[in-house]
Amino acid sequence: MKTPVRLLVVEDSESDAKLMGYALRSAGWEVSMLRVETPSAMRSALLLGELDAVISDWALPSFSGAAALALVQELGIDLPFIIVSGTVGEEVAADAMRAGARDYVLKGKLARLGPALERELAEQKNRLAQRQAEAALKCAREELRQAQKLEAIGELAAGIAHDFNNLLSVVLGFSQLVLDDLKPDDPARSDVLEIHAAGRRAAQLTQQLLAFARRQVLTPRNVDLDAIVSGVTTMLRRLLGEQIEIVVEGTSGLNRTFVDASQIEQVILNLAVNARDAMPDGGKVSIATANVTLDPAHAGHHPGVVPGEYAMLTVSDTGMGMDSATASRIFEPFFTTKPLGKGTGLGLSTVFGIARQSGGSVVVSSELGQGTTFTLFFPKSTREDAPLTSERPGGPSQSLLGNETVLLVEDDAGVRKIALAILRRHGYVVLETASGAEAILVANAYPEVIHLLLTDLIMPGMSGKEVGRALRAARPELRVLYMSGYSDAALIDQGEIAFLQKPVTSESLARKVRDALELR
Repeated sequence: MKTPVRLLVVEDSESDAKLMGYALRSAGWEVSMLRVETPSAMRSALLLGELDAVISDWALPSFSGAAALALVQELGIDLPFIIVSGTVGEEVAADAMRAGARDYVLKGKLARLGPALERELAEQKNRLAQRQAEAALKCAREELRQAQKLEAIGELAAGIAHDFNNLLSVVLGFSQLVLDDLKPDDPARSDVLEIHAAGRRAAQLTQQLLAFARRQVLTPRNVDLDAIVSGVTTMLRRLLGEQIEIVVEGTSGLNRTFVDASQIEQVILNLAVNARDAMPDGGKVSIATANVTLDPAHAGHHPGVVPGEYAMLTVSDTGMGMDSATASRIFEPFFTTKPLGKGTGLGLSTVFGIARQSGGSVVVSSELGQGTTFTLFFPKSTREDAPLTSERPGGPSQSLLGNETVLLVEDDAGVRKIALAILRRHGYVVLETASGAEAILVANAYPEVIHLLLTDLIMPGMSGKEVGRALRAARPELRVLYMSGYSDAALIDQGEIAFLQKPVTSESLARKVRDALELR
């Protein structure tokens, strides 16, 4: 017995309809048939759905096969349409086929009806599979286009942040040196403090840009997302206010994931603040975790995500929601629906960047008036023996002063000048160079010990890593400290863990130099 089928039969003769049913059952079909003979009855039956095919006579007293076919097409329903008639001629049948009918069978040859139905149902199945494949391909292309657009914006954001961090190194570095020289009661001190504070605020903005571009420096460790959520819940209650109800749902045995805990806290805070702004009259924020396994089909909906086990974090609100046009742009940097001066447009782009840099993904679902849900996927950690912190041995030194020799390599003149000033104020002997090639020449000509190479990571000509490799071949005891406006894991993931994130400040540079020199 073949698969059961549900047929709509447009036929004024009940006996003819019974003959069709008998012919199909004789061919092995299990059929259920609904007979109609008026346009209104047919429309109602089609709208109810749950039909597999339409079989129609061509000429009825108050209806016709042509009108029945037109009604199916008018409703946009894709069903096999087979004409069964005793009067239709070849010319009329050909016109009907051109109009959209799939086949025609003469009432005197109903033995053809079973094979015709089987063929048309198979073709219908193929058409459905093709449409689904085309829809999936269209969706994948759109996701790829969106990912490429965000990647391009991210590259631009990273470049801007890199250059801006160099400028901020000058602003923050020299303003701190001036502050160090000013007496507490100097009238100029408050002005310089304002300059320094503005520089720090600007540095925070560049960090958000780097987070979106996935170029900020992370300190990952094995963490339980539930522990992070629990740790920030008290802060969230103060931040969101009494009008917002916070509901937290954890998961027993949640997959550990290898991420930067502080960055995940930032993600939760950003999403919670975004939810609060979407609920000016109050509402509910729900934070939940779960273990999920993404198979290839599901992983394919998240660009850059591979199949496997994940820890899932969802943050939902009961706010005003978004339309699809807004939802498609929310992860773009500087895009915001808030009034001028009420937001930077970097909060959600930061969330996107942190999720992707952590090896995961973030998706949003939202409808106007129905709230919004952000779902983040973080891969299950495979580092069962990894330390829970990424701090290296040693700890901070008691003094930031030194007398060692430092070879400084920095192509940006402003950053080189402030780094030179800071190092000399802290007692170091400094060999100043503007490129990798110049650094190698200076080092080869310098007869004494060079204790530390302080080099920009990304420079024209030779990268900082290339400079370090070349100099350590001749001076194995040379310590290396990299600095950059953004991180590049491909350049620093093979043991050279001493890294200084720009913008450079007097304290950060002096502390990193001492830490690098005292590392055992």
